[in-house]
Amino acid sequence: MSPTVPVAEGDRAPDFTLPDQHGQDVSLSGFRGHRSVLLVFYPFAFSGICTGELRGVRDERDRFQNDRVQVLALSCDPMFALRAWSDAEGHGFPLLSDFWPHGEVARRYGVFRDDGGFAIRGTFLVDPDGVVRWSLVNGPGEARDLSGVEPALAGLG
Repeated sequence: MSPTVPVAEGDRAPDFTLPDQHGQDVSLSGFRGHRSVLLVFYPFAFSGICTGELRGVRDERDRFQNDRVQVLALSCDPMFALRAWSDAEGHGFPLLSDFWPHGEVARRYGVFRDDGGFAIRGTFLVDPDGVVRWSLVNGPGEARDLSGVEPALAGLG
């Protein structure tokens, strides 16, 4: 079974509150009014493509995360797995656990795969007003190319 239709550019981003790798709650609405958010859904911590993608975001963190934009990476992994992965990789941005109810946030963004129980590679740039300004959705085995986010980031003003 494939995911539902992903959230589209111009849509209001569904709000959520999820625990990060340290057990602290993070809410999308907590950034509203002052900072954009780059949501990066990925299938599994410690997997090959996901590790490469998040290393890329980590290594170019200034490109993706600064005083105007916050990166939030989300998967359906349990918080403790995300903590171990973050400790090993030194991500420098929150890894959010959409573990329970399993995949609830990924479902609301249209990037949950029921047949595998994981989020596919969905990326959403949410502006400070809570509106999706750019998105990219890739299948489980397809690495994402974040170069397209540059014009969207520049357009945020």
